[in-house]
Formats: sequence, C-alpha cells, structure tokens
Amino acid sequence: MENKSFKKLCRIAGETCVSYRLISDGDRIMTGLSGGKDSFILLHLLKHLQLHAPVKFTILAATFDPGFENFNAAKIAGYCRDTGVEHHIVKLNIPEIIREKNMEYSPCVLCSRLRRGKLYGLAKALQCNKLALGQHLDDVINSFFMSLCRGQGITSMAPKVKPQNPDHPTVIRPLALVPEALIKECAATLPLPEKTGICRYESTVKSGDRAAFAGLLSDLAQKIPDVRENIAHSLGKVEIDHLLIKPEN
Repeated sequence: MENKSFKKLCRIAGETCVSYRLISDGDRIMTGLSGGKDSFILLHLLKHLQLHAPVKFTILAATFDPGFENFNAAKIAGYCRDTGVEHHIVKLNIPEIIREKNMEYSPCVLCSRLRRGKLYGLAKALQCNKLALGQHLDDVINSFFMSLCRGQGITSMAPKVKPQNPDHPTVIRPLALVPEALIKECAATLPLPEKTGICRYESTVKSGDRAAFAGLLSDLAQKIPDVRENIAHSLGKVEIDHLLIKPEN
C-alpha cells in the first residue's frame, strides 16, 4: 500500500532541494543521525532521493554520542548496517564538560556548538562537502520567534548555509519546509527503531524558551490553520524598506 504521508513529505522536501539547490551531482552528504524521528526520516528521504533524483550523490551517516545514560549509539549503527548505510560515531562526554563550564542551567547552546564542531571535523575527515541536518518547519519557525523576541535580529535556520570556514561543509536542511506533524505521521508508518535515549537535560529543555515557543506556535495554529505555511512564506519575502533599519548615510 502506498505510503501517502511519506510521498507528501518527499514532494515538499524535493521541492525544497530544487528551490534552494541543496543537492548537486557528485555530492558526498553526511547526515546527522541522532536516533530521533527527525533524523531517521531525513535518512529515509535521502535514500529515496538517491534512487529517484536526477543527480548522483553519496550518503554517509554520523551519530554524535554525548555520553548520556542509555544513549544507544550501537543500536543506530546496527540500523544503518541493516539498511546498507555507511555509519560513523563521534563521542564527547557532554555532562562532564557542562559541569566544568558550570552551564547546567543552559546546556543546549554549548552542547549544540560542541556537537556541530565534532560533525564538521568528521565531515572533513570523510571528505563530505555537505552536512544534512533534520530540522523541520516547526524548528525553523521557533528559532525565528526566539531570535525575534531576544532582539537577535530577523533570522532563523536557512535550508542552506554556506560555510564561512572553507574546511567546513555546507549545511543543508531538506526538511526545512516540512511540518513536524507530517514527520510524525511518516514515523508512525515506517519501520524505524525506537528512540535511542532521552537527553540528560530533558527537564531543562522542556522548561526552556524553545518549548515555550513551540507551545505558542501550536496555540496560533488553533486560530490560524495555515500559520506555519504563512510564516514560511513571510520568511522568504522580507520587505527591507519596511523594517526598522537605519540608513547608512
């Protein structure tokens, strides 16, 4: 039976790849595989595109092992082995570093930075020119809200981010315009492994800004059914002359 959810996801993500030129012929793409639903769906998407897209590219998977209790990197590796995907693991004791830096109150920023650095280094070692990450439309919108409300500017997670450092890969987000609800639908219909572990700082994350803005987005969607698509459209249609930008002269 045809998986309508995954077909719809592939259509949205495929259009994103074409519109933002995410994948080119000859790319070596390393995809971050955390063990959550988003990263597994991203891997399935890339394997689908590898079969059907008009360009030829290579897929590798990489898992960052943060040293959390019950984080089962071996389970992720086994899944990749069973599906024929080359897989690599990079490790770092995040809890120990968080304690040393006294950042238990705000662990996500440091963990994200360290994780990204490790993945960049691995991508270089494996000669991968692209790093595919699993952020979806809800992540993009929540990041926009956070930046806006913190006074950090009109910014978010772009589908494609070219590196400032020539040693780093280009970051691509093929799921950037896919709503989280559709990813959950797909995850329920595909034979994916169970989540490989809970973040040690889960309670901190759930009480943080990102969770609060996710709740705000859900509330808005109750009143404006197409709010996610509307915000995505607005983020691609910036009217510079109608913002509070001071003239240079």
